[in-house]
Amino acid sequence: MNEKVILAYSGGLDTTAIIPWLKENFGYDVVCVCIDCGQGEELDGLEDRAKASGAAKLYIENITDEFCDDFIMPCVQAGAVYEHKYLLGTSMARPAIAKRLVEIARKENATAICHGATGKGNDQIRFELGIKALAPDLKIIAPWRMPEVWKMNSREEEVQYCRDHGIDLPFSMGKGYSRDRNLWHISHEGLELEDPASEPNYDELLVLSVTPQKAPDEVTEVTMTFEAGVPKTLNGKAMKVSEIIAELNRLGGENGIGIVDIVENRVVGMKSRGIYETPGGTILMEAHDQLEELILDRDTMEMKKKLGSQFAQIVYEGKWFTPLREAIQAFVESTQKYVTGEVRFKLYKGNIIKAGTSSPYSLYNESLASFTTGDLYDHQDASGFITLFGLPLKVRAMVLAEKDK
Repeated sequence: MNEKVILAYSGGLDTTAIIPWLKENFGYDVVCVCIDCGQGEELDGLEDRAKASGAAKLYIENITDEFCDDFIMPCVQAGAVYEHKYLLGTSMARPAIAKRLVEIARKENATAICHGATGKGNDQIRFELGIKALAPDLKIIAPWRMPEVWKMNSREEEVQYCRDHGIDLPFSMGKGYSRDRNLWHISHEGLELEDPASEPNYDELLVLSVTPQKAPDEVTEVTMTFEAGVPKTLNGKAMKVSEIIAELNRLGGENGIGIVDIVENRVVGMKSRGIYETPGGTILMEAHDQLEELILDRDTMEMKKKLGSQFAQIVYEGKWFTPLREAIQAFVESTQKYVTGEVRFKLYKGNIIKAGTSSPYSLYNESLASFTTGDLYDHQDASGFITLFGLPLKVRAMVLAEKDK
């Protein structure tokens, strides 16, 4: 009996060509695993395509709810944003996919996992760190890093390789944008985006959204409620997290929310330029932040901001299954105990405009915040506070003045 390899399978050209390549060069029985993270792609006919390409079996695994609950929400609660802009759509999905690939590998008694990520990108790191952390005994095969065996260097060569192996599939020879999609976002790379001096061709590029200029000339009002940092209702309707994100994608996309053009620093050392559409994610992150403003004290907020930045880097670098990620997430979860309340805002031409926030755990005290003197605060108390708070500055200034004499 041949050894089995688990192939992370999308049904696209790369992973279709990899099936006969694995059989021809390694003698594996290929078990394809297509992981659905809510990308909304048509999966009908995928089994016939995989088997026509020589696969022994195909799993289609829908992990959308697990992705939302166990991977997206920890990042939302942490306020994890990479390099000020990127909401980690691809980064969060890769460990979720790696986890399910390992689970199927164990079920099938496979000895290896294969992925189609290139040697220039971040995804190879994210997939492989996840696999190493969860199944250090499994072999990892990365065709694009094996030039002595993988001889295909263009789309045309891959199409011809498939045809030579009796696989005649309707893949286009033309070059388009390189995209990655899941429920949280869609990313775009390639074509004019490879030159940072070029303006994106948004009319051809956007999938989930319209530009703010093309958004309606009217406001969309949104109300959300949270319990312990987790969204529970949207416009009065109770929904699970995945349903809330899907509906926010629709509302945000219609209003030009969450389109980001970024040149980011990849883990492998190079800069890359991409466009991210994250309409629902942008709204959800903003709504959560809006509620936290009322509830978290200053010191906790400051520490959470620092750890949120570190959390984003950990996730971006593929280090999800690490003690540090678990430790930071435990801190974040402890801050979410009282993040409960209602958030209202308006969407208008790319903007998220606050329309009111309330919480039973709000630390905002109208008596304290007003300009009138209340029972809890006497304006005269500030004099002693400022004297002590500014004492180091005053002492230093006195010393320097004395030295200058």
